[in-house]
Amino acid sequence: MLIMILQLLIVLGALWVGSRYGSLALGAISGIGLTLLVFAFGMAPGTPPTNVIYIIIAAVTCAGIMQASGGMDWLIQIAEKMLRKHPDRITILAPLSTFLLTVLVGTGHVVYTLMPIICDIALKKGIRPERPCGVASIASQVGITCSPIAAAVVAFVTISNENGFDVSIPQVLMISFPACIMGLMAAALFSYHRGLDLDKDPEFQRKIQDPEMREYIYGGGATTLDKEIPQSAKNAVFVFVGALLVIVLFAVFQDVLPSYSTIKAIKGAPDFTFPDGTVASAAALAKAKTVIPGYTEVVTERLKMDVVIQVVMVAASAIMILFCKASPKKAVSGPVWQSGMVAVIAIFGIAWLADTFFSNYKAEMQAMLGDIISQYNWSIAIVFFLVSVLINSQGAVVVSMLPLAYSLGIPGPVLLGVLPSVYGYFFIPNYPSDIATVNFDRSGTTVIGKYLLNHSFMVPGLIHITVATLVAYGLSMLFF
Repeated sequence: MLIMILQLLIVLGALWVGSRYGSLALGAISGIGLTLLVFAFGMAPGTPPTNVIYIIIAAVTCAGIMQASGGMDWLIQIAEKMLRKHPDRITILAPLSTFLLTVLVGTGHVVYTLMPIICDIALKKGIRPERPCGVASIASQVGITCSPIAAAVVAFVTISNENGFDVSIPQVLMISFPACIMGLMAAALFSYHRGLDLDKDPEFQRKIQDPEMREYIYGGGATTLDKEIPQSAKNAVFVFVGALLVIVLFAVFQDVLPSYSTIKAIKGAPDFTFPDGTVASAAALAKAKTVIPGYTEVVTERLKMDVVIQVVMVAASAIMILFCKASPKKAVSGPVWQSGMVAVIAIFGIAWLADTFFSNYKAEMQAMLGDIISQYNWSIAIVFFLVSVLINSQGAVVVSMLPLAYSLGIPGPVLLGVLPSVYGYFFIPNYPSDIATVNFDRSGTTVIGKYLLNHSFMVPGLIHITVATLVAYGLSMLFF
């Protein structure tokens, strides 16, 4: 037991140190923990989530190329036009805008251009910027569990299917999308009157008495409306959205997908001994394309959705390069592609480290947590939330913790119902979108408090998580 606790501390220590450095460090420092577990303690290494990683690479490449074409500028411009047309509703419309942008592109890092615009609109309307900005930053991350190409959703579907819960991407979105919308609207309604109005805020009024400070606060005028968007950029958006629709249609109508034959090991088959005395497992025989009755068999399978997503996203990327004037060089230097590749490394390292630990202690975990989990299945939501606070990645939470949850006997519908709980990294305000939002708010009303946890994102985040998880759980129990 002491050895197990020591190894768990190594895992947690690697995640904690990685989260302090952020970015690539999350994955890289996980490698130190993995090295200690494998070489110092002799643990069998787990399996990295290669299928999920391939999908992220394909999706991020497609989104990055769309951004390089100028398509992202057009989407931001559309959002800005809508927000400026209804400035008095900015606290409701701002989080909806950032949420939908993330749903479309699969990453929350696309909203940085929109944040200073939200702040500018609020200031010019006399609305306390903290109200729309705080919940809009939350919404930009919430959209990840509602995007058909986001790592968290794809990983949930892939891992669930491998564990006997036959769920598709549209079915996940059918639960997560309305639940997250309701959670965000609850957070937005709370934010509608939070804090003092600017004309009644003594600290803000003191600031604008200084002419230079007043010019700094009111003189920004951030906008994208003066940017001319070429038709090629709009065409890239159409290609990207078309690719998403194709993926969703294939997920709904999987009967139209092509079928192919493959050789698989028969479950529970013993090792096979060749005449020369060589021994091979059934899995090794299947990998070598060898059919031996009782050990391996030929089965017919439909093309899997993880492959469909990869093929469609890569093809869409090529179309945008060939016909929409998208520069590959510009794509790899853009924030969407770079943040996506950082997510790949983080998920790779974190998930491999977690799987190594949990796969070696599966029996012990089942013995320790089995009774609690069997009585209170929903309590896994608390675990997901706490892990997310630590590792700052919803995809990594799903990839690293979902296999453990299934091994503990938690039903798939319950896990789908608590999917919104994988977003908890607003709790400690060190995530880039939150820090950027604080800096974009020139009024100084969006803040990280003196005591760290009393920040502008805490209450909207907790309201959203609570409402969204309860709604998703209810919907999942109703439909599944």
